[in-house]
Order: sequence, then structure tokens, then C-alpha cells
Amino acid sequence: MTTPQPPTIYWAAPLFTDAERAWNAECTAAIRSRLPGLRVLVPQEFCASHDQHHGSEAKPDFAAIFRDCRAGIDAANIMIAVLDGADADSGTAWEMGYAHARDLTIIGLRSDWRPAEDGGGNAMLTRSCTAICHHIDGVIDLLAQLLPASLPTAIGGHHV
Repeated sequence: MTTPQPPTIYWAAPLFTDAERAWNAECTAAIRSRLPGLRVLVPQEFCASHDQHHGSEAKPDFAAIFRDCRAGIDAANIMIAVLDGADADSGTAWEMGYAHARDLTIIGLRSDWRPAEDGGGNAMLTRSCTAICHHIDGVIDLLAQLLPASLPTAIGGHHV
């Protein structure tokens, strides 16, 4: 008999600046703190061994990063995708497309207050989301509502 895995969240977000990494860490720490028992997969954490270039001349192992991120999405029940900026991060957009093709629930997080195309960005991204939240507290509240249910698939964007 296999042990059931805890609900798993995949955090899709840019992670190329110190500010992005710090914000990802702060948001995922809030999720872990307020919803204990969840497994939160954050590429900047699980791909760290492939990303030795930070502060050095060495190149990251891009094949390993791709493989590990795809495996993380495969293991997830829900994706949280950060949709900030004039246009969402291209890696985040790919991760969302892959998650949507797998019928994962996707929660968009757009803390960027600037107006955007479809209430939060490109319609192909926002319409892949079950909901768009504008603060991490909205994401946590929505997760608390979704997880006891059967983890519904994407139904096309309401805003929280």
C-alpha cells in the first residue's frame, strides 16, 4: 500500500533577480505557514543544484532544469502562476500551458496593479486560470477552499 502524497502546489514564477527570488520565498513561506501539510514545489529551491551560475562564470544545466521543472508539474495538483509585468515570464507561460494541457487547476497571481489586457494579462494565460488573485492572501484563501474539494480543473478566470 502506497502512502498518499500531500496536495502538491507548483509555484511558477520568474526567478532571475534577487528581488524575484526573495518574493517567491516570502510568498511560498506564507503558503507553507498558513496551510501546513501542503507540498510546495519551487524551482529556485529544487533546481538549485543545477543553477550554480549565480555569482560565477559557470553555466546552469538547462537540460536538468527543464527535466526537473516538468517533473515538478507532473507531480502537482495545483499550479500558482505569477503573472506580473507587462508580459508574463516566458518560462511561466510555458509551464502554464503544460499544466493546462494536463488539466491542472491554475491560480494566477497578479500583484502588478497596472491595467492589462484581460484583467491581468494575456487572455491565453488568464483564461487558463481557475482564478486570478491580486495578493498572496487571496491565493491562500482560495487554496483553502479548493483543497478540500476534488481539485477542480481550469474553468476560465474569475477574479479574487
